[in-house]
Amino acid sequence: MKALETLGMSLLRKLDPETSHGVALKALKAGLAPLPGLVTSDRLRCSVAGLNMTNPVGIAAGFDKNAEALHPLSRAGFGFVEVGAITPRAQPGNPKPRLFRLSEDRAAINRFGFNNEGMEAAATRLAKRPRDMVLGLNLGANKDSSDRAEDFAKVLRHCGAHLDFATVNVSSPNTEKLRDLQGKDALAALLGGVMEARGDLATPIPVFLKIAPDLDEQGLKDVAEVALSSGVSGVIATNTTLSREGLTSQHKGEAGGLSGAPLFEKSTRVLAQLSLLTQGKLPLIGVGGIGSAQQAYDKIRAGASAVQLYTALVYGGLTLGAEIARELDQLLARDGFANVAEAVGTKRKDWL
Repeated sequence: MKALETLGMSLLRKLDPETSHGVALKALKAGLAPLPGLVTSDRLRCSVAGLNMTNPVGIAAGFDKNAEALHPLSRAGFGFVEVGAITPRAQPGNPKPRLFRLSEDRAAINRFGFNNEGMEAAATRLAKRPRDMVLGLNLGANKDSSDRAEDFAKVLRHCGAHLDFATVNVSSPNTEKLRDLQGKDALAALLGGVMEARGDLATPIPVFLKIAPDLDEQGLKDVAEVALSSGVSGVIATNTTLSREGLTSQHKGEAGGLSGAPLFEKSTRVLAQLSLLTQGKLPLIGVGGIGSAQQAYDKIRAGASAVQLYTALVYGGLTLGAEIARELDQLLARDGFANVAEAVGTKRKDWL
């Protein structure tokens, strides 16, 4: 299985990154990608904000923007899947090229700008989703919207009946002034509207807030305070960064959000700080630079109840999620943890 995947990935890397991503999705939908199936154990099973996951390793938003590959992704070994981001109206996003591989840095830079087919198309696909998966949707706002805060609530109202959770994404650096919505007053108002929309659903679902890794100390304190008071179910830390520290690739100067290996330490420090600020009252999902089971374990011990992958899949293949989950099981067993929850935050102080 791995040899075939490695061959396929070597061929995909000969294409430009965005074309490669599209071909990979088509192959996944056509049944040409290796699918490891269920990966779980007593140690790996966990509950995050009431979501019962077979393991704590998820796939982050961005891989399947338009919810096109839900059935194969449900068999890819992940404990949960997040699709999107989806905006109320379809939009093309920013001009191409807008995705760059930084192979030397095991990283990527993107400036997609929430390109997607809109909530109508997404809802049609989400309605046909497999029921044996934990599925979430990343909520976005249209670039030309007159009320971006309302856009998040609008997408939740339209798609919420088909979801297990939703994520409010105010941390993408690729939509002008979107990150301004992370300010204390703006964020409180936005989340108030989203939580009102959540209350209108026949079955209210958990709502997570996804934050940037570039917040200063006061900004992070403000986010923690608003998250705790707003009623959100948890926080995803973090999105991509605007930092270019330590990069060597020829594409390091491209505009957009940086993801992948260089983000690991920065995002994990933010995660640990947020864990301290929220005092364990909100579950956290760690994302940013995870490429191995040890790094997933580090995120958990820094304060994450679950983790998400994306950029590492570009270099390690879709089966990397299942590999990390299996090896994480061994790490938990080695250190005497009966389950993931017992390990959460046990080395937070190392990152503070």
